[in-house]
Amino acid sequence: MKGIILAGGTGTRLLPLTSVLSKQLLPVYDRPMIFYPLNTLIRAGIRDILIIVSPEYSGSFLNLLGSMFRGHGVNISFVVQKRPGGLPEAFILGEDFLDGGPSALILGDNIFEDDFSEAIGSFVSGGRVFAKKVSDPERFGVVEFDEATGKVISIEEKPKAPKSDFAIPGIYLYDGKAPEIAKSIRPSERGELEIVDMHRAYLTRGELDVRTIAGAYFDAGTHDSLLEASVYVREKDFRGRFHPIVNEAVAEFNAEFKRLVSLSK
Repeated sequence: MKGIILAGGTGTRLLPLTSVLSKQLLPVYDRPMIFYPLNTLIRAGIRDILIIVSPEYSGSFLNLLGSMFRGHGVNISFVVQKRPGGLPEAFILGEDFLDGGPSALILGDNIFEDDFSEAIGSFVSGGRVFAKKVSDPERFGVVEFDEATGKVISIEEKPKAPKSDFAIPGIYLYDGKAPEIAKSIRPSERGELEIVDMHRAYLTRGELDVRTIAGAYFDAGTHDSLLEASVYVREKDFRGRFHPIVNEAVAEFNAEFKRLVSLSK
């Protein structure tokens, strides 16, 4: 399986912070936000990762991550998304990268405590998304379960009257049909492709699997959630949950940066 991190967008909810810096490069305690979804994929055994970035910040991502993991068996590629077109566009932009295989798409501002190794390692076909009980489901896609069978009945995007308090967080597993399904989706009223339509397409086919997660989860796209994530990471020593590959790559990057700074003095 290959991984895709969607790190484009305008980050308007975090203005003025995002007026000069990509949302996914903002700090979550002591590391840029992008390292958290990177770690989620790497912990799960994924070693080929595509990062989708916006044009104005592509150089910043390349300077940070272009060669950081090269000596650690992790291959990172980049694709520029000229304008936000909705989450399913990630599968269209990444079609050549995926080469007909399955993928795990994760949003660049989503931080998970859960380890997805088993969920990703056991994935075979169709689609697999996750459900997390939250206090504000109206901010998310919401999944409704049949109380008797536990099967999924419906999925709604940011409903005004949620049918459950189970939100679908920003990590999605799909098989090789994802790019074609994404191409078949019609834009919504806001002019973008909606990820809920991907979920529904697989649900209609009887190929959607939904698993619940219990660990801490942050959608760090607002000032409050960004602060909450940073405090949690500090207090819970989140660094201990980073894969050794990530810690080693960061340590090497820091050492080399300090060396270059000392030479310039």
